[in-house]
Amino acid sequence: MLSCLQEAPVTDLVARTPLDQRLAGIVGPVIEAMGFELVRLRLQGGKRATLQIMADRPEGGIVVDDCARISTAVSALLDVEDPLEDTYTLEVSSPGIDRPLTRLKDFAAWEGFDARLETIEPIDGRRRFRGLLAGVEDDDVLIEIDEGVVGLKFDWLADAKLVMTDALVAETLRKQKAQAAFDPAAFDAVEPDDEIPDPAHDGADSPDTDGGASASSKE
Repeated sequence: MLSCLQEAPVTDLVARTPLDQRLAGIVGPVIEAMGFELVRLRLQGGKRATLQIMADRPEGGIVVDDCARISTAVSALLDVEDPLEDTYTLEVSSPGIDRPLTRLKDFAAWEGFDARLETIEPIDGRRRFRGLLAGVEDDDVLIEIDEGVVGLKFDWLADAKLVMTDALVAETLRKQKAQAAFDPAAFDAVEPDDEIPDPAHDGADSPDTDGGASASSKE
């Protein structure tokens, strides 16, 4: 296994900025109390800010009704806590098929599937790695690339997500069917993803539009 020993700043793939992390600290416990998990939170700027929340069930398979329930609960909580001065739109969605990988356990759960990883700092002259996920060892994310299996510290990662492939779609649908929560209409508009957005441009993130479940409201 190739080893990359450079140190890199700590990152949080679930909530990137200090404000994101504060919001995650507010809404995360409520989402977990409902039996779901917070996968990612981003507050996007613009004429009207958008608070994007990705959530899932621990076993996967979140559906539109679940997103609506989370949206209602989070909206009520934020009305009380009032952490944002300006008006905003709340969007709650599933992680989608080509989901972001934001927690160490995600890399273990999707071992064997194609992924794109990007590091905060260059590792041996490169920041982008694409290959098959090969599990985790302690806090190392393993990915098999042309040169062999590379171990990247989880804290080195700036962004990571699965790559849309036939195998990934088939496995996602298999899991959905196994949980009796499969909705064929939810996967009609699947489109391949391109590059991972540059983490230097936080505002460039956009809602996932791969057919996952979602709900939105305005505050």
